Amino acid sequence: MRTLTRVSAVAVAGALALTTLTACGSDSSSGGASDGKNVKVKIMVGGLDKVIYLPAMLTERLGYFKDEGVSVQLLTEPAGVQAETALVSGDVQGTVGFYDHTLDLQVKGKQVESVVQFSQAPGEVEIVSNQAAGDIKSPKDFKGKKLGVTGIGSSTDFLTKYLAVNSDVQTSQFTPVAVGAGQTFISALQQGSIQGGMTTDPTVATILDKKLGKILIDMRTPEGSKQALGGLYPSSSLYMQTEWVNSHKETVQKLANAFVRTLKWMSTHSADEIAAKMPADYAQGGGKALYAQAIKSTLPMFTTDGVMPADGPATVERVLKAFNPNLKNAEVDLDKTFTTEFVKNAG
Repeated sequence: MRTLTRVSAVAVAGALALTTLTACGSDSSSGGASDGKNVKVKIMVGGLDKVIYLPAMLTERLGYFKDEGVSVQLLTEPAGVQAETALVSGDVQGTVGFYDHTLDLQVKGKQVESVVQFSQAPGEVEIVSNQAAGDIKSPKDFKGKKLGVTGIGSSTDFLTKYLAVNSDVQTSQFTPVAVGAGQTFISALQQGSIQGGMTTDPTVATILDKKLGKILIDMRTPEGSKQALGGLYPSSSLYMQTEWVNSHKETVQKLANAFVRTLKWMSTHSADEIAAKMPADYAQGGGKALYAQAIKSTLPMFTTDGVMPADGPATVERVLKAFNPNLKNAEVDLDKTFTTEFVKNAG
């Protein structure tokens, strides 16, 4: 659902690449990755041009993967749930997506863990169209509405359901609509096929700039996360199958070194400087200044060291158990959903 020529090309190339791969994600030969020299790793990102996943492409642009001696192929899918599927099927070795998928997968019998935690807040915004702004003033008004999410089963879907249930609106009382991000989300909002929805920058910046909608809930900062979700909500991360991590520790350490170096670089550079490093077409047609503003609005969500926030996993578990029947009565071993081993060893 990418609307940009460059990103579409990446998506198509990624899709073609995936058709040639063998399955079995725990096999060290899957995708050609191995420890040592000439390491090759495929990472699927839940939307390469989304600011919440910015560290993935930025690390590539800064040359940090190359510095570590690892060849990383970044692929893209419009929704995190699709990126998750690529990991579980063994088509890629890593996914840049929301940490909450690791809990959801654990109760389904899949052991996946976050190895680098990019963020401590969702970076998501609940937007309402100008036409619906009078009817939707809080999540209590979600009842009977059509609300956009990137994909069914995605983290935007998870968070929308939590906001509803936390305001005494049942998940059956509104309709989530998979509209992706970028232009597809914007078009759905303009056409009235959704009254509101959850999305990220630079889509948020474009909607506000074009005066197509208003912010209902802003979770781009730690403060916004605490207000909406009751605590820090670790979201974008590099997560991988635990078995693969344990059998490729040298490779995982190289990836952690590169990503932590990027997070530190981001913490000491301005939004304008970060934007200048990114592909020009990631601005989604809004121009360089608007893209830089989108980055500035989202920057507070990122960690500076890749370490999981202490109380973050418990917040995610509480949020997911509020609406997810698979998790509600399940025992989740949070210690197995993330590791700090590699980021703490990163230089």
